[in-house]
Amino acid sequence: MIPKDPVMLLSFVNTQLRDFYPDFEALCKDKELDSRKIEEKLRSIDYEYDSKSNQFI
Repeated sequence: MIPKDPVMLLSFVNTQLRDFYPDFEALCKDKELDSRKIEEKLRSIDYEYDSKSNQFI
C-alpha cells in the first residue's frame, strides 16, 4: 500500500499530508500505519517530521 523505498515513501507521505491530512498522526490513524516504522525509515535518509509545516523535512 505504501512505498518501501525511503525516497518514494517521503514523497508519498508529504503529498498525503499536504493534500489530505492536518497532521502525521491523522494520516497514520486513517491509513492504519505504524508511525514509528515510517519515522524510522525516513530518519534513515535524514528526514524528521515538522509539525509546524506538517511535512517531513
